[in-house]
Amino acid sequence: MQDEWQWVEAIVPQMVAKLTTRFRVLQAVERLQPVGRRTLAYHLACTERTVRTTTDALANLGFIQMTVKGMQITPAGQRVVAGLHPVIDTLAGRHQQEQALARQLGIAHCTLVPGDSSLPSGTLTGLAQATKRVLADQLPIGASTIAVMGGHTLAAVAAGLTPALSTQRQLLFVPARGGIGEAPEIQANAVSAQMAQRTNGQFRALYVPEQLNTATYKSLFAEPAIHDVLQLIAHSNVVIHGIGEASAMAKRRNMAPDVVADLNAAHAVGEAFGYFFDAAGHVVRKFPPIGLDIADLAAKPLVIAVAGGSEKGAAIQAYMHLAPAQTWLITDQGAADFVLKK
Repeated sequence: MQDEWQWVEAIVPQMVAKLTTRFRVLQAVERLQPVGRRTLAYHLACTERTVRTTTDALANLGFIQMTVKGMQITPAGQRVVAGLHPVIDTLAGRHQQEQALARQLGIAHCTLVPGDSSLPSGTLTGLAQATKRVLADQLPIGASTIAVMGGHTLAAVAAGLTPALSTQRQLLFVPARGGIGEAPEIQANAVSAQMAQRTNGQFRALYVPEQLNTATYKSLFAEPAIHDVLQLIAHSNVVIHGIGEASAMAKRRNMAPDVVADLNAAHAVGEAFGYFFDAAGHVVRKFPPIGLDIADLAAKPLVIAVAGGSEKGAAIQAYMHLAPAQTWLITDQGAADFVLKK
């Protein structure tokens, strides 16, 4: 495809540049809507004149509409963004980079979005929109039980979902693990509940703290309400989870100073599903699970890991030593550059 576009550019100079610019503007309107021209120009790092010319053309084509609150994308514009993604990705060489990233990490698929969410100017919106597209493409028709982890990234994903995801689907969202004790808005219960609400799906809660001793866990398993939800989690066919940076996760969960010291001494770089691991993927600390375990992921048809930012690059790379081969990683350029330069 890359070679064919070189011939297109030869016969119609600047066509590729114009196509890419219009796509970037349309995609940014979708991400930031409702949005004004000045804000759009700032986020795209281009002039207001360029934005004005491009948005006028897109409005004349019926892909965006001007409102008193700002520009918004139309349904036709949304279809154009979805349809042009493969073309634009190929033009940018992103597809080849996604394949290289998947090969290096030893997993099935990678979806790469521009930017670095670790930067002060970075956002999680690109990761959220990419996750929405992957779910729309990969979720089977009919009933699915989707187990969801917590965290800021997954909360952003939840906020970006829409009822369109439930077209011809019956979706049940459940928290992948217990997680009471973290900030309420990023607990797995809250994230999965928001996903259900945003998609008009169903939801079941699991009100269990993560950090309890083994004896307490065993007694909780016998509780009928908890047992029923755990059965739903165990039989889920889709898992969506994040990957955390070890030090940030230890702080977020208010771990005791001696535990933090042990993690530092063991050179822990990342965390997922209650496992803390070093750069080689060796587990250095594991907290008793209530819900999904990493070992359970091998049996899940669709496992989506969402994590980005150069600061998480080491954690993402390390976790992939533990991840099942069918994992679909959704990440950004900041994290990809960290991994691919190794």
